[in-house]
Amino acid sequence: MQNLNQIISEAKSRIDNSQNILVTSHIRPDGDAVGAVLGLGIALLAKGKNVQMILVDGVPAVYSLLPGRHFVHEKPVSDYELVIVLDSSDFNRFGKFLDSSKPPDINIDHHLTNEKFADINIVFPEAASTTEILARYLPLLGLQITKDVAQNLLLGIITDTIGFRTHSVTPETMRIAADLMEVGADLPLLYMNALNRRSFSAIKFWSYGLSRLEHQGEIVWTRLTMHDRNASGYSGRDDADLINILSTIEEAKVNLIFVEQPNGHVKVSWRSTPDYDVSKVAKLYGGGGHAAAAGADVAGNLDIICQEIIKKTNEVLFNNH
Repeated sequence: MQNLNQIISEAKSRIDNSQNILVTSHIRPDGDAVGAVLGLGIALLAKGKNVQMILVDGVPAVYSLLPGRHFVHEKPVSDYELVIVLDSSDFNRFGKFLDSSKPPDINIDHHLTNEKFADINIVFPEAASTTEILARYLPLLGLQITKDVAQNLLLGIITDTIGFRTHSVTPETMRIAADLMEVGADLPLLYMNALNRRSFSAIKFWSYGLSRLEHQGEIVWTRLTMHDRNASGYSGRDDADLINILSTIEEAKVNLIFVEQPNGHVKVSWRSTPDYDVSKVAKLYGGGGHAAAAGADVAGNLDIICQEIIKKTNEVLFNNH
Protein backbone atom coordinates (compact mmCIF):
# COMPACT_ATOMS: atom_id res chain seq x y z
CA MET A 1 0.00 0.00 0.00
CA GLN A 2 1.26 3.46 -0.87
CA ASN A 3 2.05 5.78 2.00
CA LEU A 4 0.76 9.34 2.10
CA ASN A 5 3.97 10.87 0.74
CA GLN A 6 3.80 8.59 -2.31
CA ILE A 7 0.13 9.44 -2.91
CA ILE A 8 0.75 13.19 -2.70
CA SER A 9 3.83 12.88 -4.90
CA GLU A 10 1.89 10.99 -7.57
CA ALA A 11 -0.95 13.52 -7.46
CA LYS A 12 1.55 16.38 -7.82
CA SER A 13 3.20 14.64 -10.77
CA ARG A 14 -0.11 14.22 -12.59
CA ILE A 15 -0.99 17.88 -12.03
CA ASP A 16 2.47 19.05 -13.12
CA ASN A 17 2.27 16.96 -16.32
CA SER A 18 -1.25 18.07 -17.29
CA GLN A 19 -2.25 21.36 -18.88
CA ASN A 20 -6.03 20.98 -19.29
CA ILE A 21 -7.65 20.14 -15.98
CA LEU A 22 -11.29 19.64 -14.99
CA VAL A 23 -12.28 20.17 -11.34
CA THR A 24 -15.75 19.17 -10.14
CA SER A 25 -17.81 18.27 -7.10
CA HIS A 26 -21.21 16.86 -6.18
CA ILE A 27 -24.72 17.83 -7.27
CA ARG A 28 -26.60 20.41 -5.18
CA PRO A 29 -23.25 21.78 -3.97
CA ASP A 30 -22.85 22.99 -0.41
CA GLY A 31 -20.24 25.45 0.80
CA ASP A 32 -17.51 22.83 1.11
CA ALA A 33 -18.05 21.67 -2.48
CA VAL A 34 -18.11 25.21 -3.88
CA GLY A 35 -15.16 26.36 -1.77
CA ALA A 36 -13.12 23.30 -2.74
CA VAL A 37 -13.75 23.67 -6.48
CA LEU A 38 -13.02 27.40 -6.47
CA GLY A 39 -10.07 27.16 -4.09
CA LEU A 40 -8.31 24.42 -6.04
CA GLY A 41 -9.38 25.84 -9.40
CA ILE A 42 -7.97 29.30 -8.70
CA ALA A 43 -4.72 27.79 -7.40
CA LEU A 44 -4.37 25.77 -10.61
CA LEU A 45 -5.07 28.86 -12.75
CA ALA A 46 -2.32 30.72 -10.90
CA LYS A 47 0.07 27.90 -11.84
CA GLY A 48 -0.73 28.51 -15.51
CA LYS A 49 -3.11 25.59 -16.06
CA ASN A 50 -6.21 25.66 -18.24
CA VAL A 51 -8.95 24.86 -15.74
CA GLN A 52 -12.64 24.04 -16.11
CA MET A 53 -14.53 24.33 -12.82
CA ILE A 54 -17.76 22.34 -13.19
CA LEU A 55 -20.78 22.19 -10.86
CA VAL A 56 -23.80 20.76 -12.67
CA ASP A 57 -26.21 22.72 -10.44
CA GLY A 58 -24.14 25.90 -10.52
CA VAL A 59 -23.10 28.01 -7.51
CA PRO A 60 -25.91 28.73 -5.01
CA ALA A 61 -26.77 32.40 -4.67
CA VAL A 62 -25.72 32.43 -1.01
CA TYR A 63 -22.10 32.05 -2.19
CA SER A 64 -22.28 34.81 -4.80
CA LEU A 65 -19.59 36.88 -3.06
CA LEU A 66 -16.90 34.22 -3.42
CA PRO A 67 -13.93 35.20 -5.59
CA GLY A 68 -13.81 33.25 -8.85
CA ARG A 69 -17.50 32.33 -8.89
CA HIS A 70 -17.73 33.41 -12.54
CA PHE A 71 -15.29 30.63 -13.51
CA VAL A 72 -17.84 27.91 -12.71
CA HIS A 73 -19.79 26.27 -15.54
CA GLU A 74 -22.55 23.66 -15.41
CA LYS A 75 -20.94 21.44 -18.05
CA PRO A 76 -17.55 21.14 -19.76
CA VAL A 77 -16.91 23.55 -22.61
CA SER A 78 -13.65 22.07 -23.95
CA ASP A 79 -11.47 18.98 -23.79
CA TYR A 80 -9.54 18.01 -20.67
CA GLU A 81 -6.85 15.47 -19.79
CA LEU A 82 -6.99 15.36 -15.99
CA VAL A 83 -10.09 15.07 -13.77
CA ILE A 84 -10.07 16.00 -10.08
CA VAL A 85 -13.21 15.21 -8.07
CA LEU A 86 -13.73 16.94 -4.73
CA ASP A 87 -15.99 16.30 -1.73
CA SER A 88 -17.80 13.39 -3.40
CA SER A 89 -18.10 9.99 -1.75
CA ASP A 90 -18.93 8.03 -4.90
CA PHE A 91 -18.89 8.29 -8.69
CA ASN A 92 -22.62 9.01 -8.97
CA ARG A 93 -22.53 12.12 -6.79
CA PHE A 94 -21.17 14.60 -9.33
CA GLY A 95 -23.51 14.36 -12.30
CA LYS A 96 -23.55 12.40 -15.54
CA PHE A 97 -21.09 14.32 -17.72
CA LEU A 98 -18.05 12.12 -17.01
CA ASP A 99 -17.34 8.80 -18.72
CA SER A 100 -18.33 6.19 -16.11
CA SER A 101 -16.06 3.60 -17.73
CA LYS A 102 -12.96 5.63 -16.86
CA PRO A 103 -12.15 6.51 -13.24
CA PRO A 104 -11.27 10.12 -12.40
CA ASP A 105 -7.60 10.80 -11.88
CA ILE A 106 -7.70 12.30 -8.39
CA ASN A 107 -10.34 12.09 -5.64
CA ILE A 108 -9.99 14.40 -2.61
CA ASP A 109 -12.62 13.96 0.09
CA HIS A 110 -13.40 13.64 3.79
CA HIS A 111 -16.51 11.42 3.79
CA LEU A 112 -16.38 8.25 5.89
CA THR A 113 -18.28 6.39 3.15
CA ASN A 114 -15.92 7.39 0.30
CA GLU A 115 -15.57 4.51 -2.17
CA LYS A 116 -12.07 5.52 -3.36
CA PHE A 117 -13.19 5.44 -6.98
CA ALA A 118 -10.28 7.37 -8.56
CA ASP A 119 -6.77 6.39 -9.60
CA ILE A 120 -5.40 8.50 -6.74
CA ASN A 121 -7.48 8.86 -3.58
CA ILE A 122 -6.64 11.48 -0.96
CA VAL A 123 -9.34 10.70 1.60
CA PHE A 124 -9.26 11.74 5.25
CA PRO A 125 -12.54 11.00 7.08
CA GLU A 126 -11.13 12.61 10.22
CA ALA A 127 -10.92 16.02 8.49
CA ALA A 128 -13.71 18.50 9.18
CA SER A 129 -14.11 19.32 5.49
CA THR A 130 -12.59 18.73 2.07
CA THR A 131 -11.42 22.35 2.09
CA GLU A 132 -9.47 21.61 5.28
CA ILE A 133 -7.63 18.84 3.40
CA LEU A 134 -6.88 21.20 0.51
CA ALA A 135 -5.62 23.90 2.87
CA ARG A 136 -3.24 21.34 4.38
CA TYR A 137 -1.93 19.80 1.15
CA LEU A 138 -2.09 22.41 -1.63
CA PRO A 139 1.49 23.56 -0.92
CA LEU A 140 2.69 19.94 -1.15
CA LEU A 141 0.98 19.73 -4.54
CA GLY A 142 3.01 22.72 -5.68
CA LEU A 143 0.09 25.15 -5.44
CA GLN A 144 0.01 28.51 -3.67
CA ILE A 145 -2.68 29.57 -1.20
CA THR A 146 -3.38 33.16 -2.18
CA LYS A 147 -5.98 35.45 -0.59
CA ASP A 148 -8.68 34.34 -3.07
CA VAL A 149 -7.84 30.67 -2.55
CA ALA A 150 -7.90 31.15 1.24
CA GLN A 151 -11.28 32.90 1.10
CA ASN A 152 -12.84 29.93 -0.68
CA LEU A 153 -11.19 27.31 1.53
CA LEU A 154 -12.25 29.05 4.74
CA LEU A 155 -15.81 29.30 3.42
CA GLY A 156 -15.86 25.52 3.04
CA ILE A 157 -14.56 24.93 6.54
CA ILE A 158 -17.06 27.36 8.07
CA THR A 159 -20.08 25.88 6.32
CA ASP A 160 -19.24 22.20 6.79
CA THR A 161 -18.64 22.74 10.51
CA ILE A 162 -21.67 25.08 10.86
CA GLY A 163 -19.39 27.77 12.19
CA PHE A 164 -16.95 25.45 14.02
CA ARG A 165 -19.78 23.78 15.95
CA THR A 166 -19.56 20.16 14.79
CA HIS A 167 -17.69 17.37 16.59
CA SER A 168 -15.39 17.06 13.57
CA VAL A 169 -13.62 20.31 14.55
CA THR A 170 -10.15 19.73 15.96
CA PRO A 171 -7.34 22.00 17.12
CA GLU A 172 -5.80 21.43 13.67
CA THR A 173 -9.02 22.74 12.05
CA MET A 174 -8.73 25.93 14.07
CA ARG A 175 -5.03 26.33 13.25
CA ILE A 176 -5.75 25.92 9.54
CA ALA A 177 -8.55 28.49 9.76
CA ALA A 178 -6.18 30.91 11.48
CA ASP A 179 -3.55 30.33 8.78
CA LEU A 180 -6.13 31.12 6.08
CA MET A 181 -7.03 34.31 7.92
CA GLU A 182 -3.34 35.23 8.01
CA VAL A 183 -3.33 35.01 4.20
CA GLY A 184 -6.31 37.38 4.04
CA ALA A 185 -9.51 35.32 4.33
CA ASP A 186 -12.30 37.35 5.96
CA LEU A 187 -13.90 35.08 8.58
CA PRO A 188 -16.56 37.53 9.86
CA LEU A 189 -17.75 38.30 6.30
CA LEU A 190 -17.86 34.62 5.32
CA TYR A 191 -19.63 33.63 8.53
CA MET A 192 -22.25 36.33 8.20
CA ASN A 193 -23.08 35.70 4.55
CA ALA A 194 -22.92 31.90 4.57
CA LEU A 195 -24.53 31.11 7.92
CA ASN A 196 -26.46 34.10 9.26
CA ARG A 197 -28.06 35.78 6.27
CA ARG A 198 -30.93 34.22 4.28
CA SER A 199 -33.04 35.41 1.39
CA PHE A 200 -36.73 36.11 1.98
CA SER A 201 -37.62 33.19 -0.30
CA ALA A 202 -35.42 30.80 1.70
CA ILE A 203 -37.09 31.72 4.97
CA LYS A 204 -40.51 31.41 3.36
CA PHE A 205 -39.46 27.97 2.08
CA TRP A 206 -38.55 27.06 5.67
CA SER A 207 -42.02 28.06 6.84
CA TYR A 208 -43.62 25.25 4.83
CA GLY A 209 -41.27 22.70 6.31
CA LEU A 210 -41.66 23.99 9.86
CA SER A 211 -45.44 23.81 9.55
CA ARG A 212 -45.14 20.04 8.88
CA LEU A 213 -42.68 19.26 11.65
CA GLU A 214 -43.22 15.79 13.16
CA HIS A 215 -41.79 14.10 16.23
CA GLN A 216 -41.64 10.39 17.05
CA GLY A 217 -39.55 9.18 19.93
CA GLU A 218 -36.11 10.73 19.44
CA ILE A 219 -36.56 11.46 15.74
CA VAL A 220 -37.74 14.79 14.30
CA TRP A 221 -38.45 15.24 10.60
CA THR A 222 -40.27 17.31 8.01
CA ARG A 223 -40.94 17.48 4.26
CA LEU A 224 -40.55 20.11 1.56
CA THR A 225 -42.46 19.74 -1.71
CA MET A 226 -42.06 21.10 -5.20
CA HIS A 227 -45.16 23.20 -4.54
CA ASP A 228 -43.43 24.73 -1.49
CA ARG A 229 -40.44 25.65 -3.62
CA ASN A 230 -42.58 27.27 -6.31
CA ALA A 231 -44.82 29.08 -3.81
CA SER A 232 -41.86 30.51 -1.89
CA GLY A 233 -39.87 31.45 -4.99
CA TYR A 234 -36.83 29.57 -3.71
CA SER A 235 -34.71 28.55 -6.70
CA GLY A 236 -32.40 25.99 -5.08
CA ARG A 237 -32.91 22.24 -5.11
CA ASP A 238 -31.77 21.87 -1.50
CA ASP A 239 -33.47 22.55 1.84
CA ALA A 240 -31.97 26.05 2.24
CA ASP A 241 -30.13 24.66 5.30
CA LEU A 242 -33.35 24.00 7.22
CA ILE A 243 -31.79 20.72 8.41
CA ASN A 244 -29.38 22.75 10.56
CA ILE A 245 -32.34 24.42 12.27
CA LEU A 246 -33.91 21.02 13.00
CA SER A 247 -30.60 19.94 14.52
CA THR A 248 -31.07 22.49 17.31
CA ILE A 249 -34.24 20.80 18.64
CA GLU A 250 -33.28 19.52 22.07
CA GLU A 251 -35.69 16.55 22.13
CA ALA A 252 -34.21 15.00 19.00
CA LYS A 253 -31.26 12.63 18.68
CA VAL A 254 -31.80 12.26 14.93
CA ASN A 255 -33.24 14.79 12.47
CA LEU A 256 -34.35 14.22 8.88
CA ILE A 257 -35.61 16.37 6.07
CA PHE A 258 -37.16 15.11 2.83
CA VAL A 259 -36.96 17.45 -0.16
CA GLU A 260 -38.97 16.60 -3.27
CA GLN A 261 -36.99 16.98 -6.49
CA PRO A 262 -38.25 17.77 -10.03
CA ASN A 263 -37.11 14.41 -11.44
CA GLY A 264 -39.30 12.14 -9.32
CA HIS A 265 -36.63 11.78 -6.67
CA VAL A 266 -36.41 12.85 -3.03
CA LYS A 267 -33.30 14.29 -1.39
CA VAL A 268 -33.02 12.91 2.13
CA SER A 269 -30.74 14.45 4.75
CA TRP A 270 -29.94 13.06 8.20
CA ARG A 271 -28.29 14.80 11.16
CA SER A 272 -27.62 13.25 14.55
CA THR A 273 -25.96 13.64 17.91
CA PRO A 274 -22.54 11.95 18.25
CA ASP A 275 -23.98 8.67 19.61
CA TYR A 276 -25.80 7.77 16.38
CA ASP A 277 -24.22 6.91 13.02
CA VAL A 278 -26.77 8.01 10.39
CA SER A 279 -24.43 7.09 7.53
CA LYS A 280 -25.46 3.46 8.18
CA VAL A 281 -29.02 4.30 7.14
CA ALA A 282 -28.00 6.51 4.23
CA LYS A 283 -25.90 3.70 2.75
CA LEU A 284 -28.97 1.46 2.64
CA TYR A 285 -30.46 3.92 0.13
CA GLY A 286 -27.37 4.42 -2.01
CA GLY A 287 -26.19 7.46 -0.09
CA GLY A 288 -23.40 8.17 2.33
CA GLY A 289 -21.67 10.82 4.38
CA HIS A 290 -20.52 11.04 7.97
CA ALA A 291 -21.67 9.48 11.23
CA ALA A 292 -23.45 12.68 12.26
CA ALA A 293 -24.43 14.00 8.82
CA ALA A 294 -25.45 11.95 5.80
CA GLY A 295 -27.68 12.06 2.75
CA ALA A 296 -29.21 10.06 -0.07
CA ASP A 297 -31.11 10.62 -3.29
CA VAL A 298 -34.07 8.23 -3.51
CA ALA A 299 -36.44 7.66 -6.43
CA GLY A 300 -40.15 7.52 -5.65
CA ASN A 301 -43.12 9.20 -3.99
CA LEU A 302 -42.35 11.72 -1.24
CA ASP A 303 -44.89 10.42 1.29
CA ILE A 304 -44.01 6.75 0.77
CA ILE A 305 -40.27 7.42 1.01
CA CYS A 306 -40.81 9.48 4.15
CA GLN A 307 -42.73 6.68 5.89
CA GLU A 308 -40.28 3.99 4.83
CA ILE A 309 -37.14 5.85 5.84
CA ILE A 310 -38.49 6.97 9.22
CA LYS A 311 -39.30 3.31 9.91
CA LYS A 312 -35.87 2.13 8.75
CA THR A 313 -34.08 4.85 10.75
CA ASN A 314 -35.93 3.68 13.86
CA GLU A 315 -34.97 0.08 13.18
CA VAL A 316 -31.30 0.69 12.50
CA LEU A 317 -30.53 3.32 15.11
CA PHE A 318 -33.02 2.66 17.90
CA ASN A 319 -33.81 -1.04 17.37
CA ASN A 320 -37.50 -0.17 17.06
CA HIS A 321 -39.41 -2.54 14.76
